[in-house]
Order: sequence, then C-alpha cells, then structure tokens
Amino acid sequence: MVGTKGDGSTDASRIAWGDLAAFLAIARHGGLTAAARETGSSAPTLGRRMRAMERTLGRDLFVRRTHGYDLTEAGTRLRDDLRPAEATILRATAPAGDDVLPLVRITAGTWTMLALTGLAGRITGTPPDLRVRLLQGEDILSIPRREASIGFRRDRPTEAGLAGRRLRPVAFAPYAVAGAPDRWIAVRARTPSARWVAERCGDAAAAEVDMPRLALDLALAGLGRVLLPTFVGEAQADLDRVGPEITELAHDQWLVTHDADRALPEIRRALDRIADLMA
Repeated sequence: MVGTKGDGSTDASRIAWGDLAAFLAIARHGGLTAAARETGSSAPTLGRRMRAMERTLGRDLFVRRTHGYDLTEAGTRLRDDLRPAEATILRATAPAGDDVLPLVRITAGTWTMLALTGLAGRITGTPPDLRVRLLQGEDILSIPRREASIGFRRDRPTEAGLAGRRLRPVAFAPYAVAGAPDRWIAVRARTPSARWVAERCGDAAAAEVDMPRLALDLALAGLGRVLLPTFVGEAQADLDRVGPEITELAHDQWLVTHDADRALPEIRRALDRIADLMA
C-alpha cells in the first residue's frame, strides 16, 4: 500500500502492484473507459479499486468530472513518484509469458498517419523498445486528458501543460493520374483542405467521400483529381501533380505532447525518432 514519506512524496510499498498499474492507466488516459481497455478490467471495477486506494491513503487521487478523471495534487505526486518504476510495474502485472513494452499512443490525421504507418517499425526501434498505438482521425484527441501521448497539430500548442516541437511545413497541391477528368474528388470533412475543394467544385464534384483515404483511392482509379499534402502526393508513383501548390493551405506541423510526459523514456524516444524521420 502507499504511504506518505516525510518529504511529502508517496511510498508505493503498501498498495498492490495491480492497483498501481490501474492507477497509472487511468492517469494516462484521463478516464476509466480507455484504461479499462488497456488493463482488461471493467470501468466499474477500476472505479471501485481507485476508491479503495483513496480510502487507504486518506486522500483523493482524482477529481471525477463528466469528461473523465483529472488528477488531484496528491494524484499527480503519486504518478510522478511511480514513473521511474512504471515499466517494472507493468511487467510485474502482465499475464504470464507476456513481454510488455511501454505503450505510446500517437494521434494524427489521415495523411500524416499514412506516412507514419510506413515508419512504424523505425519508431518502435530495432530491437523494439516501445510499442505504438496509432489513432487516426480528423477530430483532435485531447492530450491534456491523456487520450493520446503524442499528437500532430497544425498550430503551436498554447494550452497550459503542453510542449511542442516544430516539424517540416506542410504544402498542398492537386494530383491525378494521366488522362483523369479535370474534376475534383471532394471530401466531406471539417478540414481546411476539404473546405477549399468544396468551395470550388460545389455540386460538380466527380465524387464525394466521407473519409480522405477514399479520395486518394478514387484518384488512383482515375475518377478525378484530389488535393493532397505534397508529402503524400509525391510518394504516389501513379499520380502526377496537375497544378501549383495552394499557398493559402500551407501550414507548419507540430509534434505535441504533455509537458509532464515528455521526460518518460518511451515518449522521448518516440518524439526523437518521429522528428528525425519526418524532418
């Protein structure tokens, strides 16, 4: 079980390691649902275990909110005290025979994720010293609530507690296969590039899709032209650039993580490798 030492930090010797692993999972994810998927326990069970831990310690570890679990000052101190031993705790609580590597959750939009999938083996290391969970989506996951460990963003982070590293600029241009009709393939998404195409093609699009990756597939099939980041378009051997870069869509790209997490060895390794690979 966990006690309090004279210097105000916490001593984890009086709490079962399985409860410590559950606590760390909830602290990382900022809620019970995602932590339950990671630990294999149900959300109600995790909730009861955290209440029991708090009663044992005589202090609250979390503030329960409608959006999830936020750490209290005592919870933050416990998390920070446990971090040096986190990998050991995870190994000790893993099923027999499992060789558990620390998990890094990376969130990115469709096009960045397309590039990341080809780099995943180099991000995890040789031999692997971490594992990645790739979370693709145009909606931004919350890093402050630990929905992801690392995120790709258009803008420099301004929220308190976030750290950012600038990557390469992103440019956009139209691409199509030779002989394709001069009509846009439109993406129904809330992104600047999707809005740019929608404003120019209206109801005259060659096709409309609800996922950006489908637009690329249709362009490769010769249905029309697609607006792509140049790092994606130039990597497609069958596509030609059929127009100039769209300067108004150009933007920086930032690699963002929680300031309290970036010193974790697995997060630092992942950040450094991604930055090197996508420089």
